[in-house]
Amino acid sequence: MGIEVSAFAGKDRRLAGFILAGRWPDTTREWTQFLAIAVRFAATPGLLQTTTVFRAVDDLPDDPEPEVVGLITAAGPVLGEGAPKPGQFADPQPAALIVLHPPTETRPSTPEAEGAASGCVLLPGIPHLGLDHRAGWVEAEADGTVTRLLSRVSVNLGEDPDIAVLATLCA
Repeated sequence: MGIEVSAFAGKDRRLAGFILAGRWPDTTREWTQFLAIAVRFAATPGLLQTTTVFRAVDDLPDDPEPEVVGLITAAGPVLGEGAPKPGQFADPQPAALIVLHPPTETRPSTPEAEGAASGCVLLPGIPHLGLDHRAGWVEAEADGTVTRLLSRVSVNLGEDPDIAVLATLCA
């Protein structure tokens, strides 16, 4: 069964999250593919005002379609008023934490990618049980062109600023 993704906006008409239907992504590759969709939305001018943290939750929207399995909801900006606090997502730990950067806060990987948005997904592991941390990174332009896509297992939580921030929220 496939995974269907629908974005939804808040009262301010800005990106508030995503509805997942069918099933949850279950591999690093599938989470990175989801991230590619999310980053494409973040690249749409005006849809995402600032760098924002999102988290996977098992909650369902009011009156959901039968195939809906959960939500990826905005948890707040990375910095400033309303930002999640360190350790806020420690218990229960979400299956995935995501950070999305709008074009105004993304340094493109190539000069041709001007106006691209970017993002990172952290899939927290339990290393002492042999479950490694996994992550994916995506950069995409508003027209949907993916200019960078990378996924990894056995991620060192201090090797990337986005991963470090997301790990701090789970610690």
